[in-house]
Amino acid sequence: MTIARRAARCARFAGALAALLAARPALAQHEMAGMEHPPRGLTAGGGASAIVVATTVDPGIAGRRLSEGYLTQPMLHGHVGLLRGALGATGMINFEGATLRRGELAPGAWGEGYEDRRHPHSWIHELVGYAATPDYRGVAVSIAGGKGFAPYGTDDPMVRPLERFPVNHHLSQILERAVVIGALRWRPITVEGGVFNGDEPESPTDAPDASHFANSWARRLTIRAPGGVELQASDAHVRSPESPSGRAPDHQQRSASARIERTIAVGELYALAEWSTLRMTKSGVDAGRLGSALFETSLARGPVTIAARYERSLRPEEERLTNEFRTVYPSAEVQNLGVTRFDIATVALSGAARVVGIRVAPFIELSRVVARPTAVPAAFTPAAFYGRDRIAVLSVGTRLAVGMLHHRVGRYGVAEAPAMDR
Repeated sequence: MTIARRAARCARFAGALAALLAARPALAQHEMAGMEHPPRGLTAGGGASAIVVATTVDPGIAGRRLSEGYLTQPMLHGHVGLLRGALGATGMINFEGATLRRGELAPGAWGEGYEDRRHPHSWIHELVGYAATPDYRGVAVSIAGGKGFAPYGTDDPMVRPLERFPVNHHLSQILERAVVIGALRWRPITVEGGVFNGDEPESPTDAPDASHFANSWARRLTIRAPGGVELQASDAHVRSPESPSGRAPDHQQRSASARIERTIAVGELYALAEWSTLRMTKSGVDAGRLGSALFETSLARGPVTIAARYERSLRPEEERLTNEFRTVYPSAEVQNLGVTRFDIATVALSGAARVVGIRVAPFIELSRVVARPTAVPAAFTPAAFYGRDRIAVLSVGTRLAVGMLHHRVGRYGVAEAPAMDR
C-alpha cells in the first residue's frame, strides 16, 4: 500500500470519528458553568482528537529512505466532577492498538519491544477517580486511584506542541500503571506520593498485574509561581519495568523541570526545560545509566504556531529481531549491547482552522538527528545500521479535534494543573 493510500485511509477513519463526536457534542465545563443551577455541582466534558501524518526518514535503515503514513494519537477523553470537585474521574481511550500496531517511525525511540519506532499505547490510557477535600486556609488533600500516570516527571508529550515524541519518553514519564496517589496542595506548593506496579504493558490490550501492585513508588514536588511558572522535581523506584518476571533491572529515576505557559504581548508562550536520569540496578549491582536534557518552546499568535525542541538523550541498545525495528519483549534476560547518544533538533510550523465544527491544525515538522555510540568499539554502530549517523525526518499532517481540549495529562485531584495563566 502506498503512502498516499495509507494517508487517505487514515484521513477517512479520523473524519468518521470526528463527525461522530461532533454529532453528539460533549457537555463541556464552561457550558455547565453557564447554567443557573448546575445539577449538584456537576461538571463534565469530553472530546476526541487524532493526527493524520505522513513521515519520511532519510536514511531509515541501511541507507534506505523510508516513508509511511499513520493515524496516530487517536483518542477519546473525558472528565466528570461532582459536589464542586470533591469527587471526580478522568479517562482516556487510545486507539493506537488498532491504527499503529507496527509503530511510528521515530529515530531514537525505544521501549516495550520497539526500536526507532514509537510503540502504540494501551487502549485504556488513563482511567482514574479521585476524592478531594475543600480548600481550607490554602490547604487541600486528595486521594486518587485507577490506571494512569505515576506522580513523576513531566506531561505526556501528546499534549505538547510537537507531533514527534522525544527519545526520553521512558526517562521522563511513568504511565499506564495501576496507581494509588495521595496529594497535598498548600497554596503554590503541591506534594504527591504514589505506589504502582513496576512492569510496563506487554501489549495495547494488557492490563496491570494486580500481584505486582505497590512494588514501585514515586513522589513529586511542584511549585507554581506567579506568571505561569511551574517548577517540578520528582524521583521514583520502578521494579523490573521491562519484564513482569522480575528478571530485568530495576530503575532508579529522577526528574527536574521548569515550565512557563502564559499569554504575552506577541502571543501565547510555552517553554519547558527538563532534565532526567535513570540508573539501572540488578541485585544491587549498577547495570548502567541513562540521561536526558531537553528544551522545547512554542509561540502561538492567532492561527499560527511555531515550535522548536532540542534534545540530548541516551538510549540502551538491545539485540534486534529479523524485523530490525523490534526486540524480544518482555526479555528473559538482560541484553544491553551498549548505549547510543541522540542529539535531535526539531522545528515545526502549524496553523489552525475550524471546519464544520472540527478543529483542524495542519503542520509541517522537520528534525535533524545525530546518533553516535557513547563508547568505541560498540556492538551497535549507528552509522553502519542507519547508513550514516545523521538522519533527516520530515512529517506533514494535520491534527483533528472536537469537543474539549485535553490541556494537561498525568495529575489528579488537588494536583491537577491549572489552565494557562492569562
